[in-house]
Amino acid sequence: MSAPQLAFSRSEFAKRIEKTRKAMEDREVEVLIVSDPSNMAWLTGYDGWSFYVHQCVIVGPDGDPVWFGRDQDRNGAKRTCFMSEDDMIGYPDHYVQSDVRHPMDFLAARLEERGWDKTRIGVEMDNYWYTAQAHASLQQHLPNAAFVNANSLVNWQRAVKSDQELLYMQRAARIVERMHQRIFEKVEPGIRKCDLVADIYDASLRFDDDLGFGGDYPAIVPLLPSGIDASAPHLTWSDEPLRLGEGTFFEIAGVYRRYHCPLSRTVFLGKPTETFLNAEKAVLEGMEAGLEMARAGNLCEDVANAFYGVLKKYGITKDNRTGYPIGLSYPPDWGERTMSLRPGDKSVLEENMTFHFMTGLWMEDWGFEITESIVIKEGGPECLANVPRKLFVKG
Repeated sequence: MSAPQLAFSRSEFAKRIEKTRKAMEDREVEVLIVSDPSNMAWLTGYDGWSFYVHQCVIVGPDGDPVWFGRDQDRNGAKRTCFMSEDDMIGYPDHYVQSDVRHPMDFLAARLEERGWDKTRIGVEMDNYWYTAQAHASLQQHLPNAAFVNANSLVNWQRAVKSDQELLYMQRAARIVERMHQRIFEKVEPGIRKCDLVADIYDASLRFDDDLGFGGDYPAIVPLLPSGIDASAPHLTWSDEPLRLGEGTFFEIAGVYRRYHCPLSRTVFLGKPTETFLNAEKAVLEGMEAGLEMARAGNLCEDVANAFYGVLKKYGITKDNRTGYPIGLSYPPDWGERTMSLRPGDKSVLEENMTFHFMTGLWMEDWGFEITESIVIKEGGPECLANVPRKLFVKG
């Protein structure tokens, strides 16, 4: 088989593994089992839609990481991972979705063969892809190991982006700009939401000769609730038409090589109500206050407190966080699940951290979103995308 197509240099993977091992040492973890597909990709390059079955990457005390997954996916590892085939373990298909055996039974035997059965093993306990049955199997078959919670250990190492990662996010930003342009071109009273989503996907994926690249699939599908449905932040779409006199927010992301740039804008069809005009004024003023605080050396809560302070002046209460880290992601979430832009989070902002500044408002019978994806810098943030920051009006 020909050489794998790597999205990053081997030296960058080496730096990531070194950072991870330092974090493991700090938490007294000797062997780390990583089930989060975003963490698997960040450590090894592995990229495939195989996370519906059990898979993981194992980081031992030394050497390259080990990829573990369904045997039919091993060729995918050969095509996307930097390691040698000796560090790629496939389990037989009769372990898949079986009631009498579990893939972690097979993994436990392989860990024992490598002499890792009596170590302190870190696992991602609060993770979508690491199940209770997976944990029970490992505990049963590795009785001499000590299991410790290493949740988010790798996620935290991903917080500061490399130049190559930022390049991919900048490309994702060009894609999301094209997506919002397409939305405003197509949106009008009577267009069915499913048809509009088809155009959104077309704009998000199609190769662009001017850009020189095409897009990837998002970790979250387009969210575009209208009217009272927009009071809920995570509704998707239907085949119903858009109506005059309603506002719709579009929360979408451009994606390149699994790196995301989320961006939300709100469109009102017809003459905007005072409610929407007031929301626009409050959110834009609050965003400026928050962006002023989004600089290296400040805290996550500094951004949130500045934004919430402006909302309070307008009599608006936002009782949820106003942002989170972004970057490399797989479904069902494009966040990195570490920091939050909210009061009480005293995480220090560092240069080249990346966040979705999520200033959305979801009220009793309406919703409104204007957001930015930002890169933390010393003198102030860089907004990745360039889409007019305003309420869009049409119809």
